[in-house]
Amino acid sequence: MLVINGKEYPVGGLEGQPVHNFLTKDFLSGMQLCDSAFVLAGYTVSETKERFPWKPNEAWISNRYPWPAPGKRITFTYRAPRKIVDECKGLTIRIVYELYDGAPILSKWIEIENNGQKAVTLDSFKSEVLALVETAPKVHYGEPHEVRMMAQKTGYYTEDYRKRPVQTDAPRDYIDRFTQLFVVTDYAMGGDMEAMKDNPAVRWVFDHPEYEFTGIRYYGQYKPARLEVTPLLGPAEEIAPGESFTSCRAFEMLRDATDQERRGLAECRFWRMMAPWTQENPIFMHVRESSNQAVKQAIDQCAAVGFEMVIMTFGSGFQIENDSVSYLQRMKALNSYAADKGIAIGGYSLLASRGAKPKDAAISHHTGYPAKTREEGSRFGLSPCIASDWGSDYFKRLKNFFHTTGMNVFENDGSYPGDPCSSTVHSGHKGYLDSQWKQWNRISSFYQWCRAKGIYLNVPDWYFLMGSNKTPMGYVETNWSLPRSYQEVIERQNIYDGTWQKTPSMGFMFVPLTQYHGGGAAATIEPLNEHLSHYETRLRNLFGAGVQACYRGPRLYDTEQTRKLVTQWVAFYKQYRQILDSDIIHLRRPDGQDWDGIMHVNPQSKRKAFISVYNPLDIAIEREIEVPLYYTGLTNKAIVKEQDKNGKEYSLARNYSILLKIRIPAKGYNWYIIE
Repeated sequence: MLVINGKEYPVGGLEGQPVHNFLTKDFLSGMQLCDSAFVLAGYTVSETKERFPWKPNEAWISNRYPWPAPGKRITFTYRAPRKIVDECKGLTIRIVYELYDGAPILSKWIEIENNGQKAVTLDSFKSEVLALVETAPKVHYGEPHEVRMMAQKTGYYTEDYRKRPVQTDAPRDYIDRFTQLFVVTDYAMGGDMEAMKDNPAVRWVFDHPEYEFTGIRYYGQYKPARLEVTPLLGPAEEIAPGESFTSCRAFEMLRDATDQERRGLAECRFWRMMAPWTQENPIFMHVRESSNQAVKQAIDQCAAVGFEMVIMTFGSGFQIENDSVSYLQRMKALNSYAADKGIAIGGYSLLASRGAKPKDAAISHHTGYPAKTREEGSRFGLSPCIASDWGSDYFKRLKNFFHTTGMNVFENDGSYPGDPCSSTVHSGHKGYLDSQWKQWNRISSFYQWCRAKGIYLNVPDWYFLMGSNKTPMGYVETNWSLPRSYQEVIERQNIYDGTWQKTPSMGFMFVPLTQYHGGGAAATIEPLNEHLSHYETRLRNLFGAGVQACYRGPRLYDTEQTRKLVTQWVAFYKQYRQILDSDIIHLRRPDGQDWDGIMHVNPQSKRKAFISVYNPLDIAIEREIEVPLYYTGLTNKAIVKEQDKNGKEYSLARNYSILLKIRIPAKGYNWYIIE
């Protein structure tokens, strides 16, 4: 469905279905084409195409997926109907689908080409309208949480709820637990760092008039019955003669199970296929100072222990927007120094919540002044509009920095969260209705540029489908101000919970080598050599899970003993990198009362599984645990090697599991290979 110059135009389809509970051939024979609908003119079939170029960093990726994901593309072309206003007669509409080999995934989007003589305005679109069997529980009508985030008018989705389709008040992550259709788009933003929450273009709606028409009444409670993909605002995009428009892409994956593990594994497979750059998993350090001496020490230490990347972090004095010749040359020299030692290097920039001058700020459509609160339409406080002159200059400076210095790492904190802007004088948008679309396009284009250049992207938002590599695994920053012993268990809980819907490489954790937020000496690892036991626990927590962390501090080691410890665990990870970067089966969640553990599985690898088990207790323990091996691809026999030694053969039970006796030292760790 398209809204062009204020009028609705269906694309294809028929009207006149007598009831919407079901569809029969008899119904179809009596249905007719809508006079205003664009009409199918033909279709073509081709191979899938990459959405944008990707330059892989091969050294950091152990499970490489092809790009683009192989499959087929089918493009349906529609011409304007006879009864249409003159300015729309030259429009050609294409609806494009891609289907992918080896997974029940499709993507879908709209392309509009203006071959006419006049410009038209695409006010809004619905690129997907899909009626589904009702699977979710009954919930009340309500509004999506983005309405509150963007300070849109309350009641927009509910004021006429008895006469128009309305949104459920249940969050999408709640609805997602019940539906058998996983739906995301590349129009993803919001700062919640979860696929379902940062998913503003996806709508689950009730078609209330149809309930009323069929006589089915739920007295204020309804089941989400229809999927719609449509932006929150606009796009209010003007399409001039000779120009074209491409919508955001919807990605839909059919689920085949209700259990949490299988659903999570399907999502991980989705991200590996649709965003394979997420599998780049470099080992990196956050250095707290950006002076030559501090950065070179970090580079030297990273090279000495096997780390692969240095990020000049927030508060370090790094100035990516400084375009003075002297500064850029200093950064270029540091990059050369790092490259000589095999270390990637880059730095941090804050985008949202950085503050802004009034002329550059995102303007509230409520007040007409810079938005400072959520009630005024700002997710993270006073923020710039990136579709302004300031935004143009910001991205120009970023590109110039990377082009001049050769650095290839960017940590973009507070990425664009979806704030609209009501300014009518900003150079990159006309007003409120096109502001979100224009800003999303600008940040997405930059991330795609980075992907083509091989620039690694740490982005605390869900921009994976537009090129970002990694986001936080899911943790509360103030937890790193708690006593060290608390952090050990909480860290494993965060990894356990975060990897239900992320691969290990998609989320980063945090290790406060020096104080972060608070907690003093009890919360930090420095002096490192005085807390080797804790430091080792953190290293094996992370490397045993295949998860990288921001090791934040001035150094990775302070004595030869410390250096050897870090080197040992880095070498451990690199030896088993392929299996440790693979999907996780969740064995037992950490609770501080007994063992906890996870298991990596990869049927394509020689090592089919890698079990990491941890003991938070002060005494050594032995347990017999059931190990589910279905996702290893093994069917009859399995060889289990404790710490990769002395293999023992096991026969798989009917449910593809084995009973394994494990032993874990006090406050310790053990691991098992399965072949």
